[in-house]
Amino acid sequence: MIEVRGLSYSYGSRNAIHDVSFSAGSGTVLGILGNNGAGKSTLITCLDMIRTPDEGSVMIDGRPIITMSRKEIARLVSYVPQRSEISGMSVFDCILLGRRPYFGWGADERDIEACRSVIRRMGLEGLAFRRMDELSGGEQQKAMVARALVQEPAVMLLDEPTNSLDPRNQNEVMALVRSAAREDGITVIAVLHDLNLALRFCDRLFFMKDGTGFCCCSSDEVDSATISGAYGIDSEIVTVGGRRFVLMD
Repeated sequence: MIEVRGLSYSYGSRNAIHDVSFSAGSGTVLGILGNNGAGKSTLITCLDMIRTPDEGSVMIDGRPIITMSRKEIARLVSYVPQRSEISGMSVFDCILLGRRPYFGWGADERDIEACRSVIRRMGLEGLAFRRMDELSGGEQQKAMVARALVQEPAVMLLDEPTNSLDPRNQNEVMALVRSAAREDGITVIAVLHDLNLALRFCDRLFFMKDGTGFCCCSSDEVDSATISGAYGIDSEIVTVGGRRFVLMD
């Protein structure tokens, strides 16, 4: 579980986020949404101390993250950025890097087996010894999510995990993320731009506007007024085949 209270961060004199508060329970997916410049990426990098907040607190399972060492944070929190450097290393070696917080002199059999297990779970067996820079964008993103999962985190942070992916890979990646959250009891926080993807795969949604929280609610509670207030656009929510969709004017 993660609890965020009164979080603020500035770039020099520019206040990027201010007084942001929310919580997310274990086994759930929380989507962070809002217009460009709303502070979503800044917020997510403050949650694992990539950026140190100016004010406020982040608690993971009741412990303040600011009191933890980098190694402790790395064991508790995994992070997949918007853009990852894709090298010529193999998929297996890339995913194995997620075990670094647990390494002694190097990877042991437990680390190797954890890597094999995640590769099977993510359906990457046929790609394990391919070079990362030979993969498609969707395959690369699945490998980066696998690297985050092999850390065995309590919290997984994803910054636009479906960016530049085709609809099929968007759905596959988010389905894998939601499955991992539920099966492993991970708290997943994902910055998303696709409202329909968020409605389908997130348990709760946290809308940001002008650097602060605008609304936090369950996916079922989102209505056209919420979207209008957060994005400044007219919309209608319709139900088709038991699923809710946002139609924008």
